[in-house]
Amino acid sequence: MKKLYIIKVGTTFSSTAERYGDFDKWTADAIGSVAVETQTLNIEQGAELPKAEECAGVVITGSHAMVTDHLPWSVQLEKWIPSLLDARIPLFGICYGHQLLAQAAGGQVGFHPQGKEIGTVSINLLPDCTTDPLFQNLPTSFVVHTTHAQSVSSLPTGAVRLATNNYEPNHAFRLGDCAWGVQFHPEYNSAIMRSYITEQAEELKSAGRDIAELIRAVSETPEAIATLRNFARYVENDQSNRAERKQVV
Repeated sequence: MKKLYIIKVGTTFSSTAERYGDFDKWTADAIGSVAVETQTLNIEQGAELPKAEECAGVVITGSHAMVTDHLPWSVQLEKWIPSLLDARIPLFGICYGHQLLAQAAGGQVGFHPQGKEIGTVSINLLPDCTTDPLFQNLPTSFVVHTTHAQSVSSLPTGAVRLATNNYEPNHAFRLGDCAWGVQFHPEYNSAIMRSYITEQAEELKSAGRDIAELIRAVSETPEAIATLRNFARYVENDQSNRAERKQVV
């Protein structure tokens, strides 16, 4: 039986984990009920990657690591991604996963020249979202949770840019017809976002950021969560369509 794999590529701050769990839990909670068996693989801790044909879909989580560090587990994951793209396996990359997807397909990733984007911020959808399976029913502007120092500075050839804001030109993109990357964190809720701001308060203060204002601006982000749930529905539909085609053959 094919599974929807949550590829865990790191762990959160210890105190955040104690209160709210870790990346894989947040992702599974945001996905909600799905008619496909879901399994988490902790790649950072050495879990073996499945073959593409064993995957109904894949979500790659965020990480506190940097894509440009080219850590062994990250390089292994990057080399695996093209097999998913070739097999048209639905893929959803979050933050680190978004950047790694772009890099694996020939895009460029690096530190953002303006420093870290963090907090609840607005993004704007671009015209191609009107026909995109994950974004087509969402408002043209909505708020998302962010915390990242690196960005996709150049999209892969053929990628479709889906969302942007004044800080981050590539907040979301689609590659082909079934692979997406989002720089924002659809799996965060407001409590997790506040925790991330608090955990990084000293660094942010040193950079001249107003911690109280960042915390005041935090709100829930239902439209961002919808992108991940829409992906889960896409995976379900893709599995159903594949089964129908197999029966016809």
